[in-house]
Amino acid sequence: YAWDANEEYLFKAMVAFAMRRYSSKSTTQISNVLLCNVTDRVSFWFVVTDSSKNVTTVPGSEVEAAIRMNRNRINNAFLLSDKTLQFLKITSTLAPPVEPSTPVWLIVFGVVLCLIVAGIVFLIVSGIQKHKKKNKESTERESLEEKAEVTLENGIPCEAVDLKAGHINGVFAGDDERFTSL
Repeated sequence: YAWDANEEYLFKAMVAFAMRRYSSKSTTQISNVLLCNVTDRVSFWFVVTDSSKNVTTVPGSEVEAAIRMNRNRINNAFLLSDKTLQFLKITSTLAPPVEPSTPVWLIVFGVVLCLIVAGIVFLIVSGIQKHKKKNKESTERESLEEKAEVTLENGIPCEAVDLKAGHINGVFAGDDERFTSL
C-alpha cells in the first residue's frame, strides 16, 4: 500500500469530515488536521486544532467520538477494515450481526419435525415387519402340525419326523453292524 501525499490529504479530509459531522460546525478544515511522526509502515499520530481559537487543540475525547461515529466512512475511503486500519485508544466498531435468511426457530422446528416423522415411519415399518414375521412363523407351525397329524404308516400313526434334526432308527443302531458286512 503506497502512502504518499495524496493519501495523507485524503486522511486529513476524512478526519475533517468526521469532525464537521460530529460537532455540526463547519469550522474544521483540512489544514486543522496535523500528522506527526509519519513512518514508512504508515504509522503516525495526528492532532486536530480549532481554527476559531487559533492553535488550540480539540480535546481527544471529541476526536475519538467523531472517529468512532464515522469509522465506517474512513475505512471505506481507504478500502480497509477495522483489522487493517487501527486507531489506538479507539475501540473498533462491531460489524452488525449476520441475519440468516430463515429464522433460527424455523430451522430447529424443521429438524425436530423431521426426527418425529422419521421415528413414526420407523415404528410403522418395524411393526409391519414383526407382523409379517409372526404370520410366517404361525403358517410354518400350522403346516408342520398338519404334516405330523397326517403321518400314517401301514395304517398305524407314527410320530412326526423332524427332517432338519434327523431321526435315528433304533433297529439299525449298535450291535447289528457286526452281522452285516458290506
